[in-house]
Amino acid sequence: MKLIYTHANNLIVLNAKNIVEASSIKVFLKNEFSSAGVGELPPIDNWLELWVVEDLHYERAQKLLAVFNSKELADWQCVKCAEINGAAFDYCWNCTTSSHYCDL
Repeated sequence: MKLIYTHANNLIVLNAKNIVEASSIKVFLKNEFSSAGVGELPPIDNWLELWVVEDLHYERAQKLLAVFNSKELADWQCVKCAEINGAAFDYCWNCTTSSHYCDL
């Protein structure tokens, strides 16, 4: 087993787990129940860890997670009102037009 990912936010680790498992790579979560150690151990020692079960899948899993980590979303411009919206918005904050409509 090899460690492939860890983060302070458990939801991000679980998302990484889903990405790797979607490619049929078996993974294991470590520190899933380490909350009892909070306060006694350094915080980083309690972070959820994602491990690949078979070492031969390590490089492939790392490549999948490299893509996951490098995705930067771009701002988009609404086609209805021309407002610039942040990448986190699915709808224009000004006129509520969907960003999917703007991609057409």
